[in-house]
Amino acid sequence: MDMIKPNRQPFLKRLGINIRRHPLVYVMLLIVMAYFILFCYWPMYGNIIAFQNYKPIKGILGSKFVGLKNFRSFFNNYYFFRLLRNTLVISFANLVFGFPIPILFAILLNEIRRQTFKRTVQTITYLPHFITTVVVCAMVTQFTNSEGFITTFVNSVFGHQGSLIGDPKAFRSIFVVSGIWQSFGWNSIIYIAAISGINPELYEAATVDGANRGQQMWHVTLPGIRETIVIMLIMACGQLMNVGWEKAFLLQSEATYETSDIISTFVYRKGFVENDYSYSAAVNFFNSLVNLILLTVANKISNSISGSGLW
Repeated sequence: MDMIKPNRQPFLKRLGINIRRHPLVYVMLLIVMAYFILFCYWPMYGNIIAFQNYKPIKGILGSKFVGLKNFRSFFNNYYFFRLLRNTLVISFANLVFGFPIPILFAILLNEIRRQTFKRTVQTITYLPHFITTVVVCAMVTQFTNSEGFITTFVNSVFGHQGSLIGDPKAFRSIFVVSGIWQSFGWNSIIYIAAISGINPELYEAATVDGANRGQQMWHVTLPGIRETIVIMLIMACGQLMNVGWEKAFLLQSEATYETSDIISTFVYRKGFVENDYSYSAAVNFFNSLVNLILLTVANKISNSISGSGLW
């Protein structure tokens, strides 16, 4: 039997042949590459201003280089630890409470046999994702102000006084719960898709072995979507510091700054209100660097424990 000889054609020649054979595929590839280059990689050039005393009239190339001065100013800022604490507390609360709910919802939804009811539940839970952040914040503010029905209920049951949205102690709970309500249905889509890819014969074999529905979920469904869960968890860890500034900015007030002021809202005030572009760029650069470290550590731990990761 003749051995299959490796293809030793030059790379460029093989690439040219593939382009002629599948031109539409490469056109789509170019569009994707152009998107990432223009909107993901090219903006990285602007990070230079974090190390400058940037003046718009002079531009990036003409502004004075100041090294790590902006970073030191942020680390020595009176509000540094408050910003870092609030960002981490809200992020970890979102991760601990918000990450498992889409998984649990997808597993329970998979157990529903009536397709009409199942599609209705899916549609209802997806809808909040399509509501803009401004509208969501307006709804939350309306429901949790001094006359809102949620405030009225909480005050009557738990003895709370005043509005919830103006209470620093309640801000984080409002932020996290409203975020879960808005996103858990949409975030469950990827888990529903992963569950649909599980071999039905595994459930049949589990049924033959006498496993009930709960045991099938635990021993068949969860292991079947484990890799998807791990990848999504790693990606969530890489976004820990990226608490949505729009929502925090729209819900917070001076009365709640103690618990609501986060790094992203601080960057907004410094960059767009005070026009201190270099300082705000340095703070945002620090935020992105922490995210990169968290993503790398989470991926390393995942590879060590489960043997699977992003890379």
